[in-house]
Amino acid sequence: MSKKSSVEKNEARKALVKRFAAKRKALLEIANNDGLEMEERFEARLKLAELPRNSSATRIRNRCGMTGRPRAYYRKMGVSRIALRELGNRGLIPGLVKSSW
Repeated sequence: MSKKSSVEKNEARKALVKRFAAKRKALLEIANNDGLEMEERFEARLKLAELPRNSSATRIRNRCGMTGRPRAYYRKMGVSRIALRELGNRGLIPGLVKSSW
């Protein structure tokens, strides 16, 4: 189990990303538009830099839904390898079989 503060910090980042998504997208469109003047594009970049760092989607860390573990995360299931194995052993994931050779 990871620290509760790490999980909560990540949840706060998700909320910030959601809150600033529209503004960030609009500013990026202006900044990347080659048809506009350089001054307008530069102003958009400056406004983009003023937004909170944690409002960027790349700052979000994928974490296990059960344990909060940040490593060995399976996107399809939303859990870490350890939680995946526990759920598989209990038979809670359809189609997942324990391998043996």
